[in-house]
Amino acid sequence: MTLDRRGLLRTGLLAGGGLALAGGPASAALVRRRPAITHGVQSGEVNGGRALVWVRGNVPSRMLVDYGTRPDFKGHRTVRGPWLSPDTDLTGRVRLDGLPQGKRVHYRVRLDDGRVLSAPELGSFPTAPGKGKNIRFVWGGDMAGQGWGINEAFGGYRIFKAMADVKPDFFLCSGDWAYADSPLKETVNLPDGTVWRNVMTGEKAKVAETLAEYRGQFRYNLMDANLRAFNSRVPMLYDWDDHEVRNNWYPEQIIHDSRYAEKNVRVLAERARRAVREYVPISAASTIYRKVSYGPLLDVFVLDMRSHRNKNGANLETHGPGILGDDQTRWLIRELRKSKAVWKVIANSIPIGLTGAKGTDQDGVGNRDEGLPLGREREFATILRDAWQQGVTGMVFLTAEVHYAAAIYYDPAQAAFKDFAPFWEFVAGPLNAGTFRPTRFDSTFGPSTTFIKGAPRPGAGPADGAQFFGEVEIDGGTEQLTVRLRDMGNKVLHTQTLSARF
Repeated sequence: MTLDRRGLLRTGLLAGGGLALAGGPASAALVRRRPAITHGVQSGEVNGGRALVWVRGNVPSRMLVDYGTRPDFKGHRTVRGPWLSPDTDLTGRVRLDGLPQGKRVHYRVRLDDGRVLSAPELGSFPTAPGKGKNIRFVWGGDMAGQGWGINEAFGGYRIFKAMADVKPDFFLCSGDWAYADSPLKETVNLPDGTVWRNVMTGEKAKVAETLAEYRGQFRYNLMDANLRAFNSRVPMLYDWDDHEVRNNWYPEQIIHDSRYAEKNVRVLAERARRAVREYVPISAASTIYRKVSYGPLLDVFVLDMRSHRNKNGANLETHGPGILGDDQTRWLIRELRKSKAVWKVIANSIPIGLTGAKGTDQDGVGNRDEGLPLGREREFATILRDAWQQGVTGMVFLTAEVHYAAAIYYDPAQAAFKDFAPFWEFVAGPLNAGTFRPTRFDSTFGPSTTFIKGAPRPGAGPADGAQFFGEVEIDGGTEQLTVRLRDMGNKVLHTQTLSARF
């Protein structure tokens, strides 16, 4: 049987599976063939004249990156990157330095095994614009969840074509980029009598436990042509949430789930964290929580709402740890005070005011108590109070997690806790997963919805069209920030324009 490129990806030969046959003639033939790039290219962390470029190969080889501001690569620079080895699942990334402001940087990646070069893979990304220039980016989360994977007959992950059509400067990933705890089935019967057919791999047929299985969760998404095309043009700013490990996890959790041989979530989380750093364009030296500056108009503060949290419970504690931890809370307060950017976008992977369905097992920030801040609310009360007292303006929260689209206004006049300035939180997602119905709000910070759209029916998936992403545009002249919530057909569902002094 002759395998095409898709067949090779599915069987694992391009994923390094052939190396497991070391010593046999088939293995020798695979190792000797020309190196190839297997899952496209990605860029990310565009910040202060720097950026990361990512690739994965089929055999051990050296990563080489040419880059410059011309698509013909005249006058380009070359970076000799890492050796791609099985230790990193044949993935690698390099940092590009000295990038000009307000330009599109073109790059090409090749792999060198010491004898021959691979065919090049091309990509590009815009750098942060200068003063007076517009900024546009998109955000969202939740991929291949609730049984909805890549359906090639449907057009794959179609929402990434819609997002690319907006021509964003970057993509803010709001977490659940891989559903490691949500196995796929080959077919799903739809209400209209048709059948949804998922592309399948071995790793997506069970919950992820081993490092190899967590790696396979990220490889799976990169099989989609729309996502690979998007990655080649739009840099990523990545955050994670629970499903990269398992649903609603916290570091001290011991799970009682017969699907898992490994019960210690801390062990699972370390394997997932390693897969993240291998497959996402994020610096190996950075923490998940970090600030990325995007010129005088925008600073993005990415929060880690998983690694430092306390145990899930009723979420009514009056003291002790919360969801961010002391170090991250102090960091955010300090960096918000220092920021000179007009807009401070806070990427929180879990909405602030929404509560979970079970009163004794709250996973988020909010709880079922309508009074003053308790539990994990206390950290956000501290952050919001300090920003109010220090005169910090232009704070906007962007999130996903709850699988619907919403615009939420937090008003101290309507809140139990009143020591903060009014602010907005916008929710966008899922990108390719099940869509949910809205859940209840906690009134501690006075939330009200000006727009909300969820599932048209229980268990709705991409075929129902209820997949959402968000767009942010900052006008370089007026410095106004406009949020648009869009569906997978790129229809604008809601628009909100804000002044930095709102």
